[in-house]
Amino acid sequence: MTALEDDFGWTLGVVFRALVKATNAAVGDLPGGHRGYQVLTAATRDQPESQSALCQQLGVDRTVMTYLLDDLERASLVARKPAPTDRRTRLVVATDEGRKRLEELDLRLAHAEAHVLSGLSEGDRETFKGLLRRLAGHVNDQDPVPSACAVVQDIAAGAS
Repeated sequence: MTALEDDFGWTLGVVFRALVKATNAAVGDLPGGHRGYQVLTAATRDQPESQSALCQQLGVDRTVMTYLLDDLERASLVARKPAPTDRRTRLVVATDEGRKRLEELDLRLAHAEAHVLSGLSEGDRETFKGLLRRLAGHVNDQDPVPSACAVVQDIAAGAS
C-alpha cells in the first residue's frame, strides 16, 4: 500500500484510469470510441427528436457531433433521416447493423466494468455504483457540467 491510499483524489484517479483503459479497449474500434457508443445508445434506445436534441442530451458540441455522425454513418451504424413532422430536422436513427453492434458493445462494456470492479463482491459493486450515482447527481446539482467536452477540457487544464 501507499501513503496515498487515503487520498480521495488519488484513489478516484486510479479507478478512473482503469475504467478509461478498460472502456477504450472495449469500444476502441468503434468510430468515436466511447462517445460513439453513447451516440449509438441514444439513437437506439432514446431516439432523440433531432440531431440538436442529441447534442444537448450528450453534451456534445454540434461541430463535433457532425463529424462523429459522419463517421458512424460511414460505418453503417446510424442514419440521419428527415423528421416526419419537419423535413428540415434530422433524426439520428440506429441501423440494423448499429443495433446489432450495440448489443455486442454492451457485453464488452459489461465485461470491462466487471474487470474494473472485480476487487469488490457483487453486493459491494451494486452499493458502490449506487453511492457513486447519488454523489454524481449531488455534485452535478451544485456545479452542473454543461457538456462532456467541458469535462474533458477541465480535466486537461487541471481546472477545479
